[in-house]
Amino acid sequence: MRTAVRRFLVDHKVVKGTVAVACSGGADSLALAAATVHCAAGLGLPVHGLVVDHQLQPCSAQVAQTTGAQLRQLGYPAVQVLAVTVNAAAGSGGLEAAARRARYQALRDAAPDGALVLLGHTLDDQAETVLLGLGRGSGSRSVAGMRELDPPWGRPLLGVRRSVTAAACAALNLEPWTDPHNADPRFRRVRLRTEVLPLLEDVLAGGVAQALARTAEQLREDLDVLDGQAAEILRDARRGADLDVAALAPQPAALRRRVLRRWLLDAGVTELTDAHLRAADDLVGRWSGQGPLRLPGAFDLARTHGTLHVC
Repeated sequence: MRTAVRRFLVDHKVVKGTVAVACSGGADSLALAAATVHCAAGLGLPVHGLVVDHQLQPCSAQVAQTTGAQLRQLGYPAVQVLAVTVNAAAGSGGLEAAARRARYQALRDAAPDGALVLLGHTLDDQAETVLLGLGRGSGSRSVAGMRELDPPWGRPLLGVRRSVTAAACAALNLEPWTDPHNADPRFRRVRLRTEVLPLLEDVLAGGVAQALARTAEQLREDLDVLDGQAAEILRDARRGADLDVAALAPQPAALRRRVLRRWLLDAGVTELTDAHLRAADDLVGRWSGQGPLRLPGAFDLARTHGTLHVC
């Protein structure tokens, strides 16, 4: 655990400012907190502890307070307990997604200015994320999983198995909390963890989680190259707030869609799907005089006089 955290801090040159650790009290984040405070002391980095209370269970306040106390015992000079309200009716994805949105917003708001917030996602979490992306058919970006460094978030444990975090807690006599939601089959990720991945490990004779994590890393490397090329094309194709169709048309469709995605996000269009991007690309690659394309957020994408514009 300490080797993983130290490598992350050194490789990403996290040698100035402040590091904050998001800790739920579970084995993954508690072991991360212990390893981080140890490594940060050697590097002279200030550390903060952030504990989110989702208020979804009767014992949540006590769990958060107990977690905060463990962080102080580990040597954290500053610990904040953040109570959040989870509104499952707001946005898509149900309770899991709503809790994640509330948690990330609270961590953003509470982290010291410029601090990198470390999260306890492990190799097993990465494997589950890849499978979820495959099942949703949401494209290579989703299958590429989580990035190790995605400011303000850092994930030092993406190469560490969940079993190692549990062993680290045992070695340090830490008592992690077991969230009953992590065993609740109502949640898709729980069923992946307890049913699908064990079956794949059995059928494919082991090593599935590691293979999925390797696949995600390889895809991210490819995506970084493609995204870099798309950024150059976007710079050349911009005409103020619009896009020049003639600059896009000669490019491969895969690059055009990346350009369109970045441009549309910059214009305020969110929740873009693959179907949206393919329809938008038809205004470039399969133009036959079609009218505007309706996009999420009541935006329209139109082609007029050789340019694309959002209105």
